[in-house]
Amino acid sequence: MSRAVFSETKEPDEQLDADVEKLSTEATAETDIQRLPEEISERATFLQRIIIQLTKWGLETNGIVPIPAEERKDPRIYQMFLMWFSANLNILTLTTGTAGPAYYGLGIRDSLLVILDMCLSGVLVSPGVFGPKLGTRGMVQARFSWGYYGALIPSVLVTVTLQGYLILNTIVGGQTLGSVSTHLNNTLGIVIIGLVTLLVVFSGYKVLHWYQTFIWIPNVVAFVVMLGVSGRHLVQAPVTGTAPAPASVLMTFGAALGASVVNWSPLMPDQGIYHDHTASTWKIFWYSYLGLLLSIMPAHMLGAAWTAGAAFVPAWKAGLGNGNDIGGLLAAVLAPAGGFGKFLLVLLSLTTPSQCAPAMYTVCNSFMTLAPVCAKIPRFLLAGASTVIIIPVAIVGSDTFYAIFSDILGFIGYWLAPFCAVVLTEHVVFRRGCWAAYDVAGAWDHAGHPNLPRGYAAVCTFAATVGFIVLCMQKQWWTGPLARTGTGDVGMLLGFVVGVLVYLCARWLELRWLCMKNTICQLCHPFQQSPRASARSRPAPATGKCL
Repeated sequence: MSRAVFSETKEPDEQLDADVEKLSTEATAETDIQRLPEEISERATFLQRIIIQLTKWGLETNGIVPIPAEERKDPRIYQMFLMWFSANLNILTLTTGTAGPAYYGLGIRDSLLVILDMCLSGVLVSPGVFGPKLGTRGMVQARFSWGYYGALIPSVLVTVTLQGYLILNTIVGGQTLGSVSTHLNNTLGIVIIGLVTLLVVFSGYKVLHWYQTFIWIPNVVAFVVMLGVSGRHLVQAPVTGTAPAPASVLMTFGAALGASVVNWSPLMPDQGIYHDHTASTWKIFWYSYLGLLLSIMPAHMLGAAWTAGAAFVPAWKAGLGNGNDIGGLLAAVLAPAGGFGKFLLVLLSLTTPSQCAPAMYTVCNSFMTLAPVCAKIPRFLLAGASTVIIIPVAIVGSDTFYAIFSDILGFIGYWLAPFCAVVLTEHVVFRRGCWAAYDVAGAWDHAGHPNLPRGYAAVCTFAATVGFIVLCMQKQWWTGPLARTGTGDVGMLLGFVVGVLVYLCARWLELRWLCMKNTICQLCHPFQQSPRASARSRPAPATGKCL
C-alpha cells in the first residue's frame, strides 16, 4: 500500500485500511498520535483498533512500506555495530564453530585458520548499507534486482530458511537453560526462549535495537570467565589433530562456516531502515562489517576450541554427549565457577533471543512480500504464528531431528550464493553503485515499473547457479561429481562466482531485449553510449548520491 496521500476514490473498507496503514506508518511523533482522527477508531474493526492502540504506545505497526527519506534520520549509526555484535556474540554462534572438531575431526589449529579465513571474506558480502540508503526491507529491496515476481523466490527461501534456523537456535538456547538445574528441562527452556523472542519482535524495530544495545554485555562477561576457568585445559589440548586434515575436509568445513556468515545478508537491510540516509556509505559498511566480524570470529573460535578440548577433558566430553548437546558442554566448562557459573549459564541462555529476534523479524517481513494480502497481516500476528510453529517442532527436534535439521538447512543455505551474486552485481554494475538509480517510492510495489527488472535474468541465474552447485556440493546423502575429485564442498564459493558471471550476461541480454521493445529506462544507457555521455543524458537525481 502506498504512502502517498489517499485522494483517489476507494471503497469504504479499502479507505479504512489505507487510513490505518497511513497512521501506523506516518504518525510517529507524539503530537501526531494524539491527533489521530476519532472517526477512524469508530469505524475500525477489532484488529484495526489493536493496531491503532499499539501505534499510540509507540510500537512498530507498519508493514513493508518503504520508509521515506524524511523519516530515515536516526544518527546513531553505531547501532549497526551493536545490532550484529549482539546477534552473534552468543552461544548460538558457538555451535557452528563446534562442527570443526565434532563433525570433521579437525584440530584446534586447522579449525581456527579456516574460521579466520572464512570470517574475513564471508562478512564482505553482507549488504548492511541498503537499509539506511533505500529505506526498504531486504526482500522489498530484492525486487530491484530479481524483479517483482522473481523476488518471490528469495522471499519464500528466506522465510523457510530463517524459520528453520530459529528452530535450531531455540533448541540450543533451550538445552543451555535446561542444563542449569534439575528443575528445568529442555522443553521448558525451549518454551521460555521462544516466548522471549516473541516479546522482542512483537515490540518492533525500536525495542529490538534497544535490546541489542545492551544484551552483549553479559555474554562478554560469561565468555571471559569461561576462558579463565578452562584455560589450563585448552593449553594442554593438542593443537593439531590426530592426522593431517585433507583439503577437502577443510573446504567442507569452510562451506559450513560461509553459509552461517552469509546467512545474515537477507536480514541486514531490515535493521537499518530508520537510520540516517545521509551517513557515509563506508561508515555504515564498516560498522556493519566490524559488528559481524568481531562477534562471529571469536564465537566460532571459542566453540571450536572447547569442543576440541572435550576429547581430553572427561567432564566436557560427558557434557557434550554425542555432539548435539552444546548446552551441556557449556555447563561443564562453567562447572568450576560453582553457583556463579550457573548464573552465567542462565544469562547465556536468556540472551539467545539476541540472534533469534532479528531472524524472526525478517521472517515476518519476508512473508509479507509473498502477496498483497500477506502484507495486510500485522507483524505481531505473524510473529505469534512463527512462535507457534517453532516451539513444538523444537521440542521434538531437540531429541531426534537436530542432525536432520542441520543437514537440510545446510542444503537450503546454498541459495544465498546466487542471491548475493544477483543483488550485488545489479547494484555495482548495472546501477553503478548509485542510490539515486533506485526509484523506491514509485517502483517498489509496481510489477511493470521500468525501474524494476523483469526478473528473467535473476531467475535464469538462480537456475543455472543451483544446477552448478549440485555438482560441487558435498553432504552425507549427496556428493557432486566435482566434489568427488577431492575438492570438498565448494558449492557456495564457486556458486557465487558463477552467479556473477551468468547474471552479467543474462541481465545484459534482458536489457537489450527491453531496448528493442522500447520499454527500457535509463539503466540501459551504458549499453548504448559511453559512460560519460550516459551520465550527461541522465536526468539529475533529486536526492541520493553514488558510491
